[in-house]
Amino acid sequence: DANDYVGKGLSGGRIVVRPSPDAPEGFVPADNIIAGNVLLYGATAGEAFFNGLVGERFAVRNSGATAVVEGVGDHGCEYMTGGRVVVLGPTGRNFGAGMSGGVAFVLDPDGSFPSRVNFEMLSLEVPTPEELDEVEGLVRSHVEHTGSPLGADLLADWAERSTAFVKVMPNDLRRVLDAVALAEAEGLDVVETIMASSQK
Repeated sequence: DANDYVGKGLSGGRIVVRPSPDAPEGFVPADNIIAGNVLLYGATAGEAFFNGLVGERFAVRNSGATAVVEGVGDHGCEYMTGGRVVVLGPTGRNFGAGMSGGVAFVLDPDGSFPSRVNFEMLSLEVPTPEELDEVEGLVRSHVEHTGSPLGADLLADWAERSTAFVKVMPNDLRRVLDAVALAEAEGLDVVETIMASSQK
């Protein structure tokens, strides 16, 4: 339904890509490609909801946009420096290559996602309850704007199925957040503590 580079340079607003209301009965959006490659390239703000699968290099160089998608091809979140991405379906290989900022949450019910991750600059974590609340809100927005059956099914059994989310966290961002938490806990100057941490 959409081609390559949807949302390139997005700097605000909202993009919604969903199947035509004239799609045949029984059409399953989560099993079909809805948009092409290099979506949200260099986006800095705004939000995007894709009711279906998309191609390669999703959210490449995203620095601030928020997105929900139902599956991505190879190199998802490549060189991402900011923003939030929620993936409700499969991913291709090399996920997170060069990712230095931002956070992604990937639904991984069968535990296969780590085999497709590029761990050079990131780690996988278990989302906190507060983060899962944030993800739930994004999935609700996704369903509201797209009518996603996949999202609606997930929300209907959220307490059980949300435990399958994996958090993709860049190592540099984790170090900064840990330094901020340490500084605040000890009453230290946050900037000085971060600078000292970056020298290690």
